[in-house]
Amino acid sequence: MDSINVLSAAEQVAEHLRNELLRGALSGSLPGAHPLAEELGVNHKTVKAALQMLEKEGLLVGRGAGRRRKIVLPKNHAPPALRVAVLFYEKGDEAHDLFIRFQNKLVAAGHTVVHAPKNLTDLGGDTRRLARIITATAADAWVVIAGSEEVLQYFLQRQIPAFAIYGFQSRLRIAGIALNQTPSVVAATRRLITLGHRRIVMLESLLTLSEPGLPGAAFLNELAAHGIDAGDYNMPGYERGFDGFYKRLESLFSHTPPTAIFIYSVVEYFATTQFLLDRGLRVPRDVSLICIDMAPYFHRYQPTISHVRWNDQLMVNRIARWAKNISLGKEDTRQTRIDTEFVEAGTVGRAPQG
Repeated sequence: MDSINVLSAAEQVAEHLRNELLRGALSGSLPGAHPLAEELGVNHKTVKAALQMLEKEGLLVGRGAGRRRKIVLPKNHAPPALRVAVLFYEKGDEAHDLFIRFQNKLVAAGHTVVHAPKNLTDLGGDTRRLARIITATAADAWVVIAGSEEVLQYFLQRQIPAFAIYGFQSRLRIAGIALNQTPSVVAATRRLITLGHRRIVMLESLLTLSEPGLPGAAFLNELAAHGIDAGDYNMPGYERGFDGFYKRLESLFSHTPPTAIFIYSVVEYFATTQFLLDRGLRVPRDVSLICIDMAPYFHRYQPTISHVRWNDQLMVNRIARWAKNISLGKEDTRQTRIDTEFVEAGTVGRAPQG
């Protein structure tokens, strides 16, 4: 039978501090024995002995009486790897170029990436189902795509590290990144109006006349500034998922067809072009289309696709920094906004006559 090795109080404190240092919860320099003793609830002499042990190991370097000890991690020390779960907004997001790239960057940094078994559209905003998904998914941190305020608040309340890409994050203390779409939406709307368009629709499930968000409000204000009475027709919203999306397209084209449409995702853009093709409508002769998203292959299509552009590498890098901070035990709740620009291409033309 192996003998039992009982650690002394000082050795137990040294082990605790060693683990905190190596996982990055403590960095730079270490408080003195007295404040640490008060924090840990042990005698300061015990803490002092523990600190001396860590100095002998080389994890701490003394800098004289009254000065904090410097933390020195081993040269080959790497931050602990995370298991990062990605909660997509809807089916098809898995193939989005930006989402693939940030996952590849996380994997390259040594983290493991898994996909939640359901997306937010599947969950329909039901936090009880979300709770079951979180419980069933082995993850240390989450990346949430286009989460509602209620969904993001759920992660916050349960102190689950989460990063919000797009979504309703601005009023919450959560790490995230989103786009400043207002300038590009204003520029695109003005261009459409210059080309004679009056029946312009912004098609996004979460944006409605009562809750337009910042880019939606800019769109509505621009219509009003040019004497176009905006209503539910211009920003109708729709029930989440492709069924709701197609129903909204059907209703739009059954009475007063729009001459121009803003569409918020690459997948929905191509779904719209197929919808129009099935009805014998051509882009941009009959309908102008602008995608409020981007993909590296847009220029290859005929006609080339009008869209909103931004530096999405900033998003990839920001997510990687957040994951590193979380792995080091640091709090990271910073939110970043990236400016966008409107790129006019072949899918925008003059409004059809009649």
